Amino acid sequence: MDMLLIAGMWLDGTVWEDVLPGLAERGVRGVPVTLPGQGDGDARATYEDQVAAVVAALDASDADQVVVVGHSAASTLAWTAADARLDRVAGVVLIGGVPATEGSAYFDYFEPVDGWLPFPGWEPFEGPDIADLDEAARRDLAARTVAVPQTVTSGVVRYGDPRRRDLPVALLCPEFSPEEAREWIGSGDVPELEQAGALSLVDLDSGHWPMVSRPGELAAVLAEAGAAMRGVPAI
Repeated sequence: MDMLLIAGMWLDGTVWEDVLPGLAERGVRGVPVTLPGQGDGDARATYEDQVAAVVAALDASDADQVVVVGHSAASTLAWTAADARLDRVAGVVLIGGVPATEGSAYFDYFEPVDGWLPFPGWEPFEGPDIADLDEAARRDLAARTVAVPQTVTSGVVRYGDPRRRDLPVALLCPEFSPEEAREWIGSGDVPELEQAGALSLVDLDSGHWPMVSRPGELAAVLAEAGAAMRGVPAI
């Protein structure tokens, strides 16, 4: 099984490096995607470029069906790419994030500085998000972050095929509980998941960056979710 791995804001594909061995042990080929403007030095990258990069990674896979994994903000990228390639996607796994609403900005939670969105430091994430990261882990993770062009963060989210809502979707709940996620979805705050026909909520005892704090556990959960989406026994 091929599994595309898309990191959230400020991180490139190398953040998955500790997850890959655990996936491989379970028969899953993890394929980290480094996004334009987010680790490749492209200052002119746009949101559309990032979507295109994920779609290109889907097209490059020689697997019949691919599971697309999006972390945090990149949950929107995973969902959008799956929407564009429904025939190639077995399902979508979302880690600590949900797809943005049609017509909204991709990521408008922080104010850009001179056309860039730098990592804002740990203060906005105090609490459950980083409770499982010690000082050394926070320092190391912050050091590997990169500023993202505003042309990415201000991009407008568009979907195209309503059949995307029929895809199997697993929402991994790290710093929040499945009960909280169910409440958000039920209240109408997440229309893309409210209309999903095959949604599962999976508890994950971690903070917002489990690929750093719980890579082995994350690999096991991802492999199990992917196997269920493909209708095969988990290894």
